Amino acid sequence: MFHGTMTALVTPFVNGKIDGEAFREHLERQIEAGVDGVIPAGTTGEAATLSFDEHKQVIRMAVEQVAGRVPVIAGTGSNNTAESIELTAAAKAIGADAALLISPYYNKPTQEGIYCHYKAVADAVHLPQLVYNVPGRTNSNILPETVGRLSHVANIVGIKDATANMEQLAHTMAACGERIEFYSGDDATTMPFMAMGGHGVISVVANIAPQTMLALTRAMADGDLQRARKAQFAMRELNRVLFVEANPIPVKAACAALGWMGSELRLPLLPLAGESLQALHCAMADFEFEGQRLELAES
Repeated sequence: MFHGTMTALVTPFVNGKIDGEAFREHLERQIEAGVDGVIPAGTTGEAATLSFDEHKQVIRMAVEQVAGRVPVIAGTGSNNTAESIELTAAAKAIGADAALLISPYYNKPTQEGIYCHYKAVADAVHLPQLVYNVPGRTNSNILPETVGRLSHVANIVGIKDATANMEQLAHTMAACGERIEFYSGDDATTMPFMAMGGHGVISVVANIAPQTMLALTRAMADGDLQRARKAQFAMRELNRVLFVEANPIPVKAACAALGWMGSELRLPLLPLAGESLQALHCAMADFEFEGQRLELAES
């Protein structure tokens, strides 16, 4: 159902409030770049510190601005199943094309608990849904057998796999057959992920370098390994510095350096500073792919 480069959007803030103008401009910038989809209100969008009303506001702005030009996959995950059902139902009512649901965090559910959580949301809201496995955030790895069981649920159509574990990916794909699609949640391993049979990436780096990530995913779809490798290597240093601190701290700083929005985050996250910020700026200044460069705003 979905493919290619899909951007996990940042949420701009100004004086503690959502900066709607900057968010709409960022969406338009992504559409103009040619991305294949956008994901508002996910981890990169600081969903954990959005109120319910803000969460719905971000999804609504994305749906309105995109206006059907690409799929909008709304982040609606929670460690509270009832809350996730409410957010997913709201996303459907707003007009999102699908929902992305992070595996329940902090609670440390069993594999059966994870299965029951996702099945409960899928049964309650008839909207295409993507499972999101990111053990580094949730402290609960969704095992291949569990994903295999979930792949039989009719409206669970895919998984965002951010494990960067190709061995686990192979086992998960084998457990699912052709029932669902696979999307990388780790920019640095997008090429090998797609070589294994993945359909694309839900990307952080695409916030600032969408054309390069698009070149990678399209080259892989076309079987052009040389160009795909060139794009993956071009983003090597960006992919490193964008995760020197917890996402979305560095990517927010990168968007600010380009003059697109402020670097404001919500506590407990703090803006990137010191040597990490300097390293980010250096990587951005040095970035080049097929004549494309990142133009930093004058400070």
